[in-house]
Amino acid sequence: EGRGVFDNLTKFIVYILPTNAGQGLVILGAVLANMTLPILPVQALWINMTTAVLLGLMLAFEPKEPGIMSRAPREPDTPILTGTLSGRILLISAMLLIGAFGLFQYELSIGSSLDAARTTAVNVFIVGQTFYLFNCRSLHRSMFSLGIFSNPWIFVGSALMITLQLLYTYAPFMNTLFSAAPTTLESWGRVVAVGLTIYFVVGTEKWIRNIVRRRQEKVESLEEIKKSVDSMAEVLEEVRTRLEKMEKNDKRS
Repeated sequence: EGRGVFDNLTKFIVYILPTNAGQGLVILGAVLANMTLPILPVQALWINMTTAVLLGLMLAFEPKEPGIMSRAPREPDTPILTGTLSGRILLISAMLLIGAFGLFQYELSIGSSLDAARTTAVNVFIVGQTFYLFNCRSLHRSMFSLGIFSNPWIFVGSALMITLQLLYTYAPFMNTLFSAAPTTLESWGRVVAVGLTIYFVVGTEKWIRNIVRRRQEKVESLEEIKKSVDSMAEVLEEVRTRLEKMEKNDKRS
C-alpha cells in the first residue's frame, strides 16, 4: 500500500510542476521580451486551481500498478524526482511554453482580439495538461497497459475540466470575470493539436526508455551468466588441478 501511495504522490508532482513552470516561463519570456502578457495573473490562478483539483487529484485514485511489489526496494536517499522525471517536467514545460506563446502570437497576427488570444493561451494549458494527465497515470508504462478504464475518476475529472473550460471561453459572466473571449473552432483545433503532440511525445519518450531499459537488463543478464560461467570454469580448473596432484601423489607412492 505504501508503494502505491508513494507512486501516486510522485505522479501528482510530475503532473503539476509543468503547469507552474510553463506559466512562469510564458510570463517571464513576455516580460524579458517587453511583449504583451499572454496570460494574466487571474487567468494563471484559474489554470492552477482547476488543473490541480479536477485533474491532478484524480491521480490519487489510480490503482496500484501490476508488479509493484516485484520492484527492488527504493534507496532512502533517492530523490523523488529522478533525472528522467526532471527531464520530462522540463520537456512538458517547454512544450506548454512554445504552444501557449506561439498560439497567442499567432492569434494576434490573424486579427483576433487580445482577450481571445489570451483565452487561446489558457486553453493550451488546460488541454495540454488534460492530455498529459493520461501520460501521468504511469511514470513508465502506457496507460493502455494499465487498463484504460481502471481509474474512471480520470475521465470524470477530464469531463468536468473541459466543461468548465467551455464555460470559461463562451459564458459572458466568465468572460467578464477572467478577461476572456470566445474563440473559433479553428483555434480549438490548433489547441488540441498541441495537446496531442504532448501526449505522443511523452508516450514516445516512455517507449524509447523502456526499450533501452530492456536492452540494459538483457546485457546485465548476459553479464551475470558470463560471471557464472567464469566461476564454474574456475571451479572446474581447481578440481582439475587437484586431480592432477592426486595422480602425481599416487604415482610416487
